[in-house]
Amino acid sequence: MQRKKLLILVCLLILIGGGITYFIKNKNAQKRNGPPESTTSVQVATASQSNVPVILSALGTVTASQTVSVTSRIEGHLQEVYFKEGQYVQKGELLAKVDTRSYEATLQQYQGQLAEDQAQLTSAKLTLARYKRLYAQDSIAKQDLDTQTATTAQYEGAIKADLGQIASAKLNIEYGRIEAPISGYIGIRSVDVGNLVSTDSSTAIATITQTKPIAVVFSIPQTKLDEVVQPIRNGGKLVVKAYDQQGKTVLAEGSVGVISNEIDSTTGTVKLKATFNNDDNKLFPNQFVNVKLQTGELNNAIVVPSAAVQASTAGQYVFVIDQKSVAHKVMVKVGPQTEDGKTAILSGVTAGQKVVTTGVDSLGNGSKVNIVTAQQVDTSVLDNASSKGRHFPR
Repeated sequence: MQRKKLLILVCLLILIGGGITYFIKNKNAQKRNGPPESTTSVQVATASQSNVPVILSALGTVTASQTVSVTSRIEGHLQEVYFKEGQYVQKGELLAKVDTRSYEATLQQYQGQLAEDQAQLTSAKLTLARYKRLYAQDSIAKQDLDTQTATTAQYEGAIKADLGQIASAKLNIEYGRIEAPISGYIGIRSVDVGNLVSTDSSTAIATITQTKPIAVVFSIPQTKLDEVVQPIRNGGKLVVKAYDQQGKTVLAEGSVGVISNEIDSTTGTVKLKATFNNDDNKLFPNQFVNVKLQTGELNNAIVVPSAAVQASTAGQYVFVIDQKSVAHKVMVKVGPQTEDGKTAILSGVTAGQKVVTTGVDSLGNGSKVNIVTAQQVDTSVLDNASSKGRHFPR
């Protein structure tokens, strides 16, 4: 029995001794190697090459190609209105009609005067012919012949005046038909049927704005003027895209048509006008839009996700991951951004290098990283939430 107890005691001593030995060795190893190095989980993207358009952004105002106030060219009462407010009208389409009965009566009067003067002219010509024969026979004085010649010319002049008055009266009657001078959308009617309209009236019957095509006026800094002028001088076409106020949705695409001939000395900018077909009527006069003008293209530029580019007082930088999964802070010179969320890197990064896109805030120069995917990040978040008793809908 004592022998058995002694054996158990020996075994316990051996176990305790082994544990103490392991503890001492592990302690010494920690002293030699230091504490275990921590890593930061990050997401990365690979720098690639792509053609990047060079874009100038500005705020623009939509302006109608033409705006015409529809007025009457004669005086009279507005008799009929044939358009509806907001209607699209074609050039030459009948919009309204003015009472022209007084002009029709005047026309009849002028036509009657013409008939009278024509009859008198015919009689004067016959008399003149007779006077010429008598004068040749020395039967009348030269003065009588001259008087009849002048009378004939007077009736000829009266007929010309009658024809002019008749043409004027016919034109006034024609002006009684108020037609659309241009194609476009007609606005709110300002004069109702029965009101007196005239040529000197300050109130238009309505206003027509031409929106097909339509223009957008915007300004660019004078330092960028050469980027715009040179392509046009070389026969190129500068594409302009109009975006909504949030700058996300493309409303229309057009091209630069006019460059102002002077620079605004107050703002140091120059105005440009771009023309858009506007077939789908997405642009309206006086609408504010965001304008993006493509002035060129960077061929085979290095591009990285815009999320990888960080800013500091020293400049812009990215974190590049080497083959040992160590992050290095690299200062970069950036270029234009693309519409799909990438930024051109002019210097500092080469194609194929991995740059950090998520987890940048936890990094320092020389930090050890653990590269994870977006799916792994989502899974770890769900696992942590589950361990804390939270539930997420799936």
